[in-house]
Amino acid sequence: MSHTVCCYLPGIERTSSRCRSAWELKVSPSPPPKTQLWLVNVIFVLLLLTAIGLLQWLSTDYHLRFDWTRGSKNSLSDASIEAIKRLDQPVTITVFASKRQNLRGSIRELLGRYQRYKPDIVLEFVDPDTEPERTRKAGVRFDGEVIVEYGESSETLTRLDEETITNAFVRLGHAGERWLVFLGGHGERSPDGQANFDLSSWAAQLLKRGFAARVIMLAENPQLPQNTTALVLAGPRIDLLPGEIDIIEEYIAGGGNLLWLADPEPLHGLATIAELLGIEFEPGVIVDPASEAIAGNATAIVGTRYGSHPIVEDFRNITLFPGSVGIRLGSSTDWQSTVLLDTRDSAWAETGPLTGPVQLDKNEDIPGPLNLAVALTRKLGDIEQRVVVIGDGDFLSNRFLGNGANLELGMSIANWISRDDRYVNIPVTVTLDRSLNLTQTSRLVIAGGFLFFLPLLLVVSGIVIWLRRRRR
Repeated sequence: MSHTVCCYLPGIERTSSRCRSAWELKVSPSPPPKTQLWLVNVIFVLLLLTAIGLLQWLSTDYHLRFDWTRGSKNSLSDASIEAIKRLDQPVTITVFASKRQNLRGSIRELLGRYQRYKPDIVLEFVDPDTEPERTRKAGVRFDGEVIVEYGESSETLTRLDEETITNAFVRLGHAGERWLVFLGGHGERSPDGQANFDLSSWAAQLLKRGFAARVIMLAENPQLPQNTTALVLAGPRIDLLPGEIDIIEEYIAGGGNLLWLADPEPLHGLATIAELLGIEFEPGVIVDPASEAIAGNATAIVGTRYGSHPIVEDFRNITLFPGSVGIRLGSSTDWQSTVLLDTRDSAWAETGPLTGPVQLDKNEDIPGPLNLAVALTRKLGDIEQRVVVIGDGDFLSNRFLGNGANLELGMSIANWISRDDRYVNIPVTVTLDRSLNLTQTSRLVIAGGFLFFLPLLLVVSGIVIWLRRRRR
């Protein structure tokens, strides 16, 4: 018996004389069934959706950001990062900015840098135009003001930059560690008293901003607390004891900071303190006929002439001083003095009675301008001692605290006089001029290219490719 074997490979047509008589084997590709195509498409869609979901999960849980700008001008400094990492509670930042302004975008971008390191920073925008009642209750006066809340403390910022925000976090993070100690027992204005001349309203604002206000009677406890940030002399009405004066002098000699709220009254034993500081108080009460037309009283001095000093560098509003005494700077070489505020040239120190119309007596009165507030500093080793003397204590009283920028001035004084080494100075990032100046024709060509030519080129390319595939 003989057999004929025909061998063939798929896709290759093999014929022989013997095989051709039986059959011809032709192998050619066959199109896949429709079910198989549908299954492939479903798998592709599922894989695509899975990839999109993974990318969404990665973008939510893992944040990667690179700042390739020169000097990393779009990133926080190391000092700011260290400051916000010390905050162990959530922070709420409320921005009072109108929707019509372009402030919101820049504020959101700046605060977003902090949120990347502290995700529990809650940012809220309030439109003063649509929510005027909430804006009024918050005490906001300018578009763009920001209230930062941390725990039980809060602080209002009128200027937004990295240094201002970071230092606000530093202050709020150390709430209660800055002690303003008020001298008591001599009829002074009290941070606990509720009378019109007392300072409880200011003390409440101090508490919100991380200060602790304490009253001490040196006759009972003849030493100041070790954690005293600054001693406050708020207008004693009776004479201090010699031992109390010695304690204050020793405190100042040791580099302690001081806030003196003076009044046009006798010094009650504090003359030696004034001598130690190198200042004198002018006799009489400051009057200004121009203030009478504005405030209704010639002794209610309206402050507008601010000096060049960090305490008053951002002041834009008036302050009101109901009863003031002028401050004369001596020739002391120990202290560096700066005038924070002075009167107009039309003011003078009235040494006579304030009954009836008052006029300048060139023989008796002291013509203006007169210093209303001064700041003193001196170096004691590595420590900078700070003293502020105000010729009026009424401006911070419960009755007058809400007038003009009185509260703002009081808080600025407290912040400056209590500064410590925890506060940071953010280095200024120098931005090089990288602007590209284009002509009108160049701008039109670039805009037309990206908006019309490039999309049209993509559409035409797609049509050509589609037609070529269809012809095959």
